[in-house]
Amino acid sequence: MVKQVSSLGRNGVHDFILIRASAIIMTLYTIYVISFCAFTDISYTTWTQFFDSGFTKIFTMVTLACIMIHAWIGIWQVLTDYVKPALLRSVVQLAVVVVLFGYFFSGLFILWGA
Repeated sequence: MVKQVSSLGRNGVHDFILIRASAIIMTLYTIYVISFCAFTDISYTTWTQFFDSGFTKIFTMVTLACIMIHAWIGIWQVLTDYVKPALLRSVVQLAVVVVLFGYFFSGLFILWGA
């Protein structure tokens, strides 16, 4: 069995489960935010109170991590299928990882005010 170092999961089944689990969490988060927007008079005060709640902050960070996992597995699969030169694929993968971690830490600093 060939192991891919750049793959997030240990194998295809693990990647499949990660994709499905992250999709479920992202769907639940979307429902959570849409229900807040649909049933609340939105103002600056209510919006900041919503995102000041510990549950919302943690749920947002978990969802952001799920977006990273979901995006990485999908992009990794596309790159390994369609970008054949190893050096080019590695450079693009590195760029994607840097961007994804940039998104994660941006969300972290925005939510937790570091």
